[in-house]
Amino acid sequence: MFEQSTPRWDGSPPQGAVWVGCCGFPKARATYYRHFQVVEIQQTFYQLPEIATAQRWRTEAPPEFIFTMKAWQLITHEPDSPTYRRSGIAAPEQLLGRCGSFRPTPEVEEAWTRTLQIARAVRAQVVVFQCPARFTPTAEHVSHLRAFFQHIERDNLVLAWEPRGDWPDELVRSLCRELDLIHCVDPFQRQPVYATLAYFRLHGRTGYRYQFTDDDLRQLDDWCRQHTSVYCLFNNVAMWEDALRFQQMIGRTR
Repeated sequence: MFEQSTPRWDGSPPQGAVWVGCCGFPKARATYYRHFQVVEIQQTFYQLPEIATAQRWRTEAPPEFIFTMKAWQLITHEPDSPTYRRSGIAAPEQLLGRCGSFRPTPEVEEAWTRTLQIARAVRAQVVVFQCPARFTPTAEHVSHLRAFFQHIERDNLVLAWEPRGDWPDELVRSLCRELDLIHCVDPFQRQPVYATLAYFRLHGRTGYRYQFTDDDLRQLDDWCRQHTSVYCLFNNVAMWEDALRFQQMIGRTR
């Protein structure tokens, strides 16, 4: 069973709402905005855009459109991670020991400051901290996680933590409660253990190339019904088609 946390923000969707969208824009933004009400910005994980670019995204979207976004990888991922190849950062190996794993360093602090600037520019509702599997539940990692979330400026954002690997449920629940986080999951891999609202990132049951079946989507709808409100963000090769099918399904059944 997941534990409900106490809401601490003003921009949450109404009770019973399920916001459906994609991780990134699989179509032109203008087309996307006509079909969905939420998107999770992926670019911010690899390299942050210019503030003016983020402001333009906000301006061109409908006023009621919701942005969520991933935190910059300099906060969560070690500089020898293969994800840095798409970052555009010259010589990331020079950042070893200074970035990633929520380290209490000036570099990680600056990475959050810049992430927060983009969140403000797009008026994001949620920032997702996706951790690599190598971020394991060691005493050092837990200490870094605590120090980071206890001291950062939040701007009333919902902060969603997506741990990977063998993090025990009770430890995740305890940390989310203590640090005012929601437990972000792929529900086909793991159920959330602590949430004000649910934040589902759907990576594909067998990987990125997976297309969800109708039975999968019915199961997803059942899980959504267990939560007060839900973000459902598809992140598979058929994300556009699957998100549209799911949106149509819940529109008929709710």
